[in-house]
Amino acid sequence: MPESRAWTQMHLFGLEYLHAEEITAVLDLADEFRPAATDPAARVDTLKGKAVLNLFMEPSTRTATSFAVAAKRCGADVVSFSKAASSTSKGETLIDTAKNIEAMGVDVIVLRHRAAGSPQILAKNTDCSIANAGDGRHEHPTQGLLDILTIRQAKGRIEDLKVAIVGDIANSRVARSNLWGLVKLGAEVTFVGPPTMLPKSFEKWGARVAYDFDSVVGEFDVINMLRIQLERHADAAMPSLREYSRGYALTEERLARTKSGCIVMHPGPINRGVELPSSVADGPASVILPQVSNGVAVRMAVLTLLSQARDRASR
Repeated sequence: MPESRAWTQMHLFGLEYLHAEEITAVLDLADEFRPAATDPAARVDTLKGKAVLNLFMEPSTRTATSFAVAAKRCGADVVSFSKAASSTSKGETLIDTAKNIEAMGVDVIVLRHRAAGSPQILAKNTDCSIANAGDGRHEHPTQGLLDILTIRQAKGRIEDLKVAIVGDIANSRVARSNLWGLVKLGAEVTFVGPPTMLPKSFEKWGARVAYDFDSVVGEFDVINMLRIQLERHADAAMPSLREYSRGYALTEERLARTKSGCIVMHPGPINRGVELPSSVADGPASVILPQVSNGVAVRMAVLTLLSQARDRASR
């Protein structure tokens, strides 16, 4: 497979740090990988002879599984560690854990960690390529990429689309990655949520901020619903789930007032009956399952591009 001239990064820290051409390079390669991503018998062997470590220090089902499947479809050997299974539970530092594993011949580390900036710390202290699988409230770049790929597939473009991201914005690394990527590719992004979950300061990043979902729901080509991250709320950010749902759930009635052809997204896991009723989550406007399958293709592309950049740097 020819190497992408647009991609030069040895690490993926976040979409904030990528150019539009680099984001497009991932999307284009992911499109090429889609047949292999959805066929268990297919492999592309772009990582043959490589080893990928999944180092997940926060709970994950979809992302950890998706990265593992992606690495295997690319022909890599995969080692998976969770916080409970690693020596960090005995007091070992993240850097010491990574250095010990690197000494076993690992090429790429996929890291999820509660501390923002942890991927950069690993990159400074190991020779491995680092793929950020979510660092605190900072970014979740592969989720952003797979969301953008799903939008491009459904709409044929990103430029000039109007995209709403609705929910617990303050605690969402997904919202941040989507914003960086979408704005760089020419979309208009509106964050929607209650004031306690959506600081006005987000406007300085290029997002429009709206607090009344009903007043803007008819404007959008894409609506991406986020879950309320109750585990990250130190205090009550809303009166109740019922009150939140009344103002910010994408109900059938609200969906009926959206633009013709508006698609509905959710990064998962869904709190059914809170952000979305099942009739909308599983309805014809939903592209939630394509998001999941696109996750494997995007992560295959990211791992391949990081590995190629690392090989070039070592020549």
